[in-house]
Amino acid sequence: MLSESEAKVLRAISIGHLDPKEIADLTGMKIEAVRSTADSLSENGFIHVEKTVEEAFSLTPEGELYAREGLPERRILEVIGEGMPISDLKDPSLKIGLGWLKRKGWASIERGMIVPATEAERGEDERALSMLLEGPIESSHLPKEGLLLLKGRGLVTSVTSKSWLYRATDAGRKEGSSAGITAETLTHITPELIKAGQWVGNLVSYGERTYQVRPYDVTLKAEPIFPGKRHPYQRMLDRMREIMLEMGFAEIKGEIVQSSFWNFDALFQPQDHPAREMQDTFYLDGKADIPDYSSIKSMHESGGEIGSTGWGGSWSPDVARREVLRTHTTAVTIKYLAEHTDPPVKAFSIDRAYRREAIDATHLPEFEQLEGVIMDEGATFANLLGVLKEFYSKMGFSEVRFRPGYFPYTEPSVEPEVYIDGLGWVELGGAGVFRREVTAPFGIEHPVLAWGLGVGRLAMLRLGLKDLRLLYQSDMGWLRETPLSTGI
Repeated sequence: MLSESEAKVLRAISIGHLDPKEIADLTGMKIEAVRSTADSLSENGFIHVEKTVEEAFSLTPEGELYAREGLPERRILEVIGEGMPISDLKDPSLKIGLGWLKRKGWASIERGMIVPATEAERGEDERALSMLLEGPIESSHLPKEGLLLLKGRGLVTSVTSKSWLYRATDAGRKEGSSAGITAETLTHITPELIKAGQWVGNLVSYGERTYQVRPYDVTLKAEPIFPGKRHPYQRMLDRMREIMLEMGFAEIKGEIVQSSFWNFDALFQPQDHPAREMQDTFYLDGKADIPDYSSIKSMHESGGEIGSTGWGGSWSPDVARREVLRTHTTAVTIKYLAEHTDPPVKAFSIDRAYRREAIDATHLPEFEQLEGVIMDEGATFANLLGVLKEFYSKMGFSEVRFRPGYFPYTEPSVEPEVYIDGLGWVELGGAGVFRREVTAPFGIEHPVLAWGLGVGRLAMLRLGLKDLRLLYQSDMGWLRETPLSTGI
């Protein structure tokens, strides 16, 4: 049995309405619905569908000019008469016709002279031009060779149109005139219809009406649905933040633009350290205000009063005032510690840092860093390793180890590593206990455990990426395909 829409369309075709628009006007259906229904009727053998594609051509502005004034090669012939030196051909709009003049055999170039050949007959391209001057014409009505020449010269543009023609088969005419087309198509099923309807095959009676239920092929491929979801990288940042909060840390924030004082000097990094060079750091033109620097100056030059030797030389406040885009978020945590000198302190930040890195698959000039500090009485190096191991365990890494490392502002220092199948041990950041040269100038009397972890590399491992840049690109294919269940 046909559906209601199929019955309407088949009846229209059976009485001679062969065009989709005619059928749409007659039945009150949308033309797209008519075409879809006709395709269904064709699959069932009730109609034949003839689809044709036509390309209609029209002149470009340049083509219209040539249609009115003549092609450049034709106009050259009108100018040169019996012959003329090329140098006398001043008009640039005519010079472009010299190549076509030779190609068509209408003239030759001899010792700098344009010499006409035999009489130049009107070409197929010229005939097509004059035809198109009247308006758009379908390709089948234009000289084939002439159209190809005009297309090659960019003198025409085209618009493709499609048309459909329907014809009923014998089975279609019989079905269209039968009395069996009585059921209205059921558009949706309700709980009441399931409970109270009388079901017979693909028909259901409910109330005083009978409906046809169209079969639904569950094997057909459905259109993919892409629901809204947070960016995979943002989900990972949120998960890290959640872990730190669960472990009792307070989140802190700080400015992107920092003075060299907080970014370098407060961390006991010497003023001639290579990391301060222009090739590694983004400097700004401004000068920042800095706090009382006497204790920092003393620590750098002579080691202050803690028995350190310092770095020697002369410490310059002008260098410390230079503004930079922070090269690490440790600039934020040391400033926070300077303002919170009484224990206990447990703070972290997940924020962006900036360095002059060459862009490649594993390096970017801006990146996220997870920074954390613990300052408390009796805090130990073992406590630091335990916190880091717990963090990585919550991030899904079961095997964690620590390799000795060196950083100017921590001692002892380590580099945490996690084991990845197929890659082996991968280093993910740096950690250690702040040196007394860092904490003493600010009156901090208790141990400070600190770490800075690379978030981008961690994200690459968790998301299975080989290119860090993908985290920051709007690659819709990757965003859609990355599932929520990636363990982050």
